[in-house]
Amino acid sequence: MVTYQGSITDNRKLKTQTDKIPVTKKEKIQHFDAMAIERDKWRKKGKYYHRELENYLRFLVPEGASVLEIGCGTGDLLAGLKPARGVGIDISPQMVATAQEKFPYLDFREDDFEDLQIEETFDYIIISETMGHVEDIQASLESLHKLCTPETRIITIYFNYLWAPVIKFAEFSGLRMRQSLQHWLPLEDIANLLDLSGFDVVKKGYRVLMPFNIPLFSGFCNRFLANMPLFWKMAMTEVLVSRPVAVRKSAEEASCTVLVPCRNERGNIEDAILRTPEMGKAMEIIFVEGGSSDGTYEECLRMQELYPDKDISVLRQDGKGKGDAVRKGFGAAKNDVLMILDADLTVPPEDLPKFFAAITSGKGEFINGSRLVYNMEKEAMRFLNTLGNKFFSRVFTYLFEQRIRDTLCGTKVLWKEDYLKIQDGRKYFGDFDPFGDFDLLFGAVKLNLKITEIPIRYRERTYGSTQISRFRHGVLLLKMSWFGLFKIKWI
Repeated sequence: MVTYQGSITDNRKLKTQTDKIPVTKKEKIQHFDAMAIERDKWRKKGKYYHRELENYLRFLVPEGASVLEIGCGTGDLLAGLKPARGVGIDISPQMVATAQEKFPYLDFREDDFEDLQIEETFDYIIISETMGHVEDIQASLESLHKLCTPETRIITIYFNYLWAPVIKFAEFSGLRMRQSLQHWLPLEDIANLLDLSGFDVVKKGYRVLMPFNIPLFSGFCNRFLANMPLFWKMAMTEVLVSRPVAVRKSAEEASCTVLVPCRNERGNIEDAILRTPEMGKAMEIIFVEGGSSDGTYEECLRMQELYPDKDISVLRQDGKGKGDAVRKGFGAAKNDVLMILDADLTVPPEDLPKFFAAITSGKGEFINGSRLVYNMEKEAMRFLNTLGNKFFSRVFTYLFEQRIRDTLCGTKVLWKEDYLKIQDGRKYFGDFDPFGDFDLLFGAVKLNLKITEIPIRYRERTYGSTQISRFRHGVLLLKMSWFGLFKIKWI
């Protein structure tokens, strides 16, 4: 029960406002105004829980983004995310006044989730513990579309309904500020409401198994136990990340860059050009050569002269490894959609239009090839490589909270604007990936991009030999998996 230092009349008034379940809009506003009086005191009591939640949200929301928080309360969560443009709305004038006084560099306004007046678009929209007070959740979610671009992410936070008895007991015993939640919404119900409202759920899960700070034990519960089967659905908080179902640019409007990293692939260069279909309103092919001994660089230059009607660029690596080649090539790309085509042509260039169609139609924002669906040609992938790929697909599905079947397929497609964001956020992961595959995948997960896989028929090489060492590179992949656990999952 909420109490505060004031007159007997004030205490009685506050008790009445917080004990009664508000029904009308006026009663709801009075209820939240009363809660605002001692909001900070109660937040301090639950500071460990709020710190854990904010830590995860800082992983989802990069500093310097534009952020709208719906149901902002007294503004602490919004301020903790350090947005370049931060707007908080709440139906309570007292909450808004308190938030504006505490954080004058942010923008707080009286507004109603059920009748939004704000007219502005944001990178991120956070709905934290607010849905339980909304009469028509679907209609309210649908109204968010006017605040979204195709790149906007909606982050929805709500209590796990399994915790209802514990929460009510905490309120009754004075351990938690009294609430008046009208709906208890399981994770799947929220996901369904988002789907009905035109939002595609990118990831969903549970956070904060232990909301109180017991040294060492709470950290173990929240970092490790909460991410284990049988335990994760017992955590206190449901978190969903969704995106508007929208098209950024149509296939007719978008241009395309096909990047071909190549080392000792001289016999495949001309086929890479001739077999790659034209895509979009304009297409360029960029070869990035990596210190070949078979004349690959010279062959790339010869092809550039032989096909002057095609937009072909030839670059030479300064560093080593495919990851370095991808970064150099994408850094020079000038078109909207970026594609990687391995020069060994084990992924047929003729399949690239499928990837282009998937990303321009909005079916995904990071399109990944999967070699593990169709039957392969006899020598296309060795047995141990196949087992390794299947193992890592399970590991990274767990890490990413999105299904991914083939992490090591070289064909990956994304928007250039998303790649630039991955590049800007690379400091979070560091330069850890010589392949380039996981640098892009980890970055896509950090940006909450929708990962979509396209099955391809994996072909046997017709020129050269594989440059993958099963055991040495397998150890590197295990290291990356371990690295990903601490950077993505156990944060």
